Amino acid sequence: MAKQSDTFKTFLKTFPEIELPITLGENTHMEFSKRNDPLAGALIHQYIQAFEKLPSDELTEYIACFRIAKLKEFQAVVYWRAGLMDYRYILATYDKNGTQIDSRVIAGMYSDGEKLTQSVATIAQDWGISIATGQSDASSGEYDPEANTVFALELMPDGTIENE
Repeated sequence: MAKQSDTFKTFLKTFPEIELPITLGENTHMEFSKRNDPLAGALIHQYIQAFEKLPSDELTEYIACFRIAKLKEFQAVVYWRAGLMDYRYILATYDKNGTQIDSRVIAGMYSDGEKLTQSVATIAQDWGISIATGQSDASSGEYDPEANTVFALELMPDGTIENE
């Protein structure tokens, strides 16, 4: 059996390093799925599902998107999680041993049956994360500009993700 440090290194290698800034929109995951190797089921279970608060089933899909470059004290990855009418980009941070420090949904799309909510995120060079969210009626598609919100998160030097 491989040591945890070896499996964590394998997990991280699935996420190519990128330089910031980057914007995550509705279809950005398609570019990552074309370029990146699929995440192995054992790695998904050990480093993603073991820490997730959202339920998953056999139909839930995961795509490795990227790892933020040049981090020394922790690692930060973004993955795409797809369920039924629920697509999310999740930023997750890990210590050097592969234990998750924090995670947040930063962009995506989901529906509660009545409203369709979509979010776009930009991660800046200074680790600030700007998120814009909008809603439309799920049945008619009518967009509600009054439901727009913009908020900010920040990736902290200790690997936590805080509200700005």
